[in-house]
Amino acid sequence: MNRLLLAAYPEPYRSRQGKELLTCLSEAYPGRSWPPPREVVALVRAGVQARARAVVDDTARPWWLDGIHLTALVLAALALVPYLQDVWHWALHIDPGRHAIAFHFSGWYPWAQGPGTQTQLLPYGLLPLVCLIALLRGKPWIALPAAAAMIYAGATFNSNALFGDEGKAGLGYYGLGAPITAHDLVLSGVLCTACAVLAACRPARLRRHSYRWLVPVVLAMSVAGSLHIISISPAFQRGLFTLEVAALIAAWAATASTGDYRWLIPVAAYAFIRTQAIVIQPDAFMQSLPDLVVLILLIAPLPALAFTAQRRQGQALAE
Repeated sequence: MNRLLLAAYPEPYRSRQGKELLTCLSEAYPGRSWPPPREVVALVRAGVQARARAVVDDTARPWWLDGIHLTALVLAALALVPYLQDVWHWALHIDPGRHAIAFHFSGWYPWAQGPGTQTQLLPYGLLPLVCLIALLRGKPWIALPAAAAMIYAGATFNSNALFGDEGKAGLGYYGLGAPITAHDLVLSGVLCTACAVLAACRPARLRRHSYRWLVPVVLAMSVAGSLHIISISPAFQRGLFTLEVAALIAAWAATASTGDYRWLIPVAAYAFIRTQAIVIQPDAFMQSLPDLVVLILLIAPLPALAFTAQRRQGQALAE
């Protein structure tokens, strides 16, 4: 199990010091397959900081381009979240039956046709999934048409007969605030803009991530599809909130260790999209927390990251 902790560190670090780290852990905690929680937190934090420094030391691309790439990845994942169950069912030809939630037919399951159903070919969630995979591999010219199709599907959700309507007209991503469904074109519009900027750059300048980064996505789809966890269930909301907090802490740790501003860009885009959803749809607010608390949680990380980056740069100059 100690080897899982090495995944937090960049590959060069694992190659040089991975065995030494595992030896130290086995000697410090003999007979244990997992160190104490405090040690786990310290090792993961050190791994995040090592990855952040490795990213900043790589000068093959400007910081702002890397920030836009991170923004597109975050937004593609955010758009995919409500449709994890749908894509899993569609890919494995599983008829959701009574778990086909919040839409009046199981239409985009061609094998689940029946009286009164309307056949749809694809789940909407395939679009952000294609976008996410293409962005992970540094291929924005593939992600751009998928993002544009998301705009089209959202703008024509009342008349489009290609994609299922779950999420487009009903359920969607809630988190702490108002729902973000497919017909809210701010999310897909910002994602498409980011993909267009990336596509305009030379492909060699973009960072390429391993397919291993898709393992958590597949696991999430498997859990959501097997347990029929939908986006408004308490388990979904608690899990998503935990991931959001962990991502913000990771962004803060990376900024604090490097003084780089690139992690501020995806946090700003995320806060903007979530905040506008609350402002535009105040009546749809979930009331999981008071409105002011939610807005503070969304907006406060921006000045915090900016101050942290400025302070770290000031310390670097003083040294």
